[in-house]
Amino acid sequence: MDPTKSSTPPPPPVLGAPVGYPPGAYPPQTSAAVVAYNPQLYAPPPAAAAAAAAQQALAQQQQQLQVFWADQYREIEATTDFKNHNLPLARIKKIMKADEDVRMIAAEAPVVFARACEMFILELTHRGWAHAEENKRRTLQKSDIAAAIARTEVFDFLVDIVPRDDTKDADAAAAAAAAAVAAGIPRPAAGMPATDMASYYYVPQQ
Repeated sequence: MDPTKSSTPPPPPVLGAPVGYPPGAYPPQTSAAVVAYNPQLYAPPPAAAAAAAAQQALAQQQQQLQVFWADQYREIEATTDFKNHNLPLARIKKIMKADEDVRMIAAEAPVVFARACEMFILELTHRGWAHAEENKRRTLQKSDIAAAIARTEVFDFLVDIVPRDDTKDADAAAAAAAAAVAAGIPRPAAGMPATDMASYYYVPQQ
């Protein structure tokens, strides 16, 4: 029997106690294997960040328009007072009679026009305010209304009435085109009108 070897078994390992491993079990890492953290490798590119911001702003604007039209629809259903209006009915009736072919106007027609004009002003204000927020402003300006008209296809009949500034329009169009390309939004073909980035919402009857 070899005296150097003991017949006593080794004590069981104690939970939490350090355990010695033989040399060479885990070779030390070389300097080439250690890579320092570089924030630039993980930061999104500027184009992707701008596209994400544009998509977030577009989604927020679409949500606001959906809420706006849903509220308008509920308000119309709950309307019972047809005598008080925010717009003067006499002025609306005078505009309607500007057409020589119009002879008689029923009493309900100016009321409907008054409500339609009010909704038109509200929606255009919503779209113009979204453009003002994009430019970090808290004041609604003429350029915001003109931008809202240029962006919305259903408002094309107002393009000549509310023209945009040429220099600002070119810069805004270039920025919008770059953001659309970065976001993967297809551009219209040559000669075709630009589609509205924020869809024109209509709330169907329930």
